Amino acid sequence: MPDDPTASDDLFAQPPLETGAPKNAFPDSEMFAEAAYQIVHDELLLDGVARMNLATFCTTWVDDRARRLMNESIDKNIVDKDEYPQTAELERRCVRMLADLWHAPDPATTRGTSTTGSSEAAMLGGLAAKFRWRKRGGTGIPNFVCGPIQVVWEKFARYFDVDIRQVPLRGDRLTLHPDDIATHCDENTIMVVPTFGQTFTGLFEDVAGISQALDDLQARTGLDIPIHVDAASGGFLAPFAAPELVWDFRLPRVRSVNASGHKTGLAPLGAGWAIWRSADDLPEELIFDVDYLGGNMATCNLNFSRPGGQVVTSYYEFIRLGRVGYSRVQSAAYSVAQHLAAGIEKLGPFEIIHDGDPLRGIAAVSWTLPDDQPYNLYDLSDRLRTRGWLVAAYPLPADRGDETIMRALIRHGFSHDMADLLLTDIQRALAQLDTHPPTVPLDRAAAGGFTHNATPEVSTAALRHRLRA
Repeated sequence: MPDDPTASDDLFAQPPLETGAPKNAFPDSEMFAEAAYQIVHDELLLDGVARMNLATFCTTWVDDRARRLMNESIDKNIVDKDEYPQTAELERRCVRMLADLWHAPDPATTRGTSTTGSSEAAMLGGLAAKFRWRKRGGTGIPNFVCGPIQVVWEKFARYFDVDIRQVPLRGDRLTLHPDDIATHCDENTIMVVPTFGQTFTGLFEDVAGISQALDDLQARTGLDIPIHVDAASGGFLAPFAAPELVWDFRLPRVRSVNASGHKTGLAPLGAGWAIWRSADDLPEELIFDVDYLGGNMATCNLNFSRPGGQVVTSYYEFIRLGRVGYSRVQSAAYSVAQHLAAGIEKLGPFEIIHDGDPLRGIAAVSWTLPDDQPYNLYDLSDRLRTRGWLVAAYPLPADRGDETIMRALIRHGFSHDMADLLLTDIQRALAQLDTHPPTVPLDRAAAGGFTHNATPEVSTAALRHRLRA
């Protein structure tokens, strides 16, 4: 009990919680750990519920054993292979397993590395392509060819002085097509980057068709252009749910693959993988030997010190589930996606773009809304937020940017029952929007040229989106 008989022993009556949390300057005094914890814990209550976030690709559910392994590995620095040799061994095993899963010619000798996520892995794949091109005698400004891309490739181009040749979308196309390739490639093209699980729609791009188009280009011109597959999401889905799809190292032109372990790989946040077809495809210039952590070790990451728990947990998931278990888990996610797509289509006004077919894309649903409605998808997204759901609405990529799309990502842990709850809330939101269309008068010029329907009004949600942009 406190010395002051009038003082309370209740945590919320203690001095640290009687004032606001430090915000603008480093605090001078300390406080009890329990009070500091309570302040941080309570502020985080304002965050959304991760499992109701259907905009994120990232893992939002892991089992208790994975949590225990993460906790047990909290002090392991994976780059320090001398101090934590068994963690390094688990990483090597994962690399060989993924090389085998993606049909590398010799998984035992291929090179690969864990990364902090698929973005770092993508940059490593791009750097390897750039160095190989220079080694072949390439000069000038290198370029790479792609379709609609995730922002990491824009970062890669800017950070490493590489031009992007982003193929415009033509007609009703939403992905990079093989017949678009030839006119955008030249002697300075270091790679073509098909996206195997597109960010905007969830659709797979035709890697095999693109590879054939590059074979034809080489036969005509002699240009030998490799492929790097951005399989951030699809790399852990297609091998189990659509194994007949040929997109990986079965295609000789595919020299490297990046994938995100913390997406469909089921690992906690902070796990990515870069795998090369053979040892020769990762130039030695990208590998550094360091000896100041106690032993000599090689590293080819952009980051240096990194936590080891994500790799440990990845290995746990690989051996716990195996091919049979991953097939079961990923097929269940696709089943939920197809159930959700069918329910959304029955609601009436939507046009489905991706219905969760594992041969066409990742476990996701994407759809558009005709222009003859008194509301738009930004309004629907806002209404769903009032129930805790985060379902992304955004414009399509360049050359289709006047169209708006909505997308729901189905991850491990999102059940049929949760899909039914979401469908009920979508139906409720549509009824509210039909009855009370949320519009405000707006001069079209002030909206940056954006119009909704044929009226001089746009929804408040759409206006907020445009002002943020």
